[in-house]
Amino acid sequence: MKQLEVQIMGQSYLLGCPEQGDVRMLDAVSRVDMAMCKIRDAGKVRARDRIAVLAALNLAFNMPEPPATAPDRPLPTPLACARELLQHARLTALLQRLDAVLDSDGKPL
Repeated sequence: MKQLEVQIMGQSYLLGCPEQGDVRMLDAVSRVDMAMCKIRDAGKVRARDRIAVLAALNLAFNMPEPPATAPDRPLPTPLACARELLQHARLTALLQRLDAVLDSDGKPL
């Protein structure tokens, strides 16, 4: 495993990367950086962690659908697992937004 030092939204990160994976990793870093900078530059969100979550959700939403799992292969693929985790994160973020809106008036339901 090799290490790559990269910049995302102006901040340095040291990432672990498989030996022949640096081109893919740098491509992923570029996509994440562009997505985060686009959200930051829109000016509606300032917190880096929120920008990162929104960028991850946007990238996950735009991912192609994974192929259906074959009956003789019951275990999900890593992509399917990652997709499920990102869907969970999307639902969690949506619930947090709903909670914030519902709590904003200070009145109980």
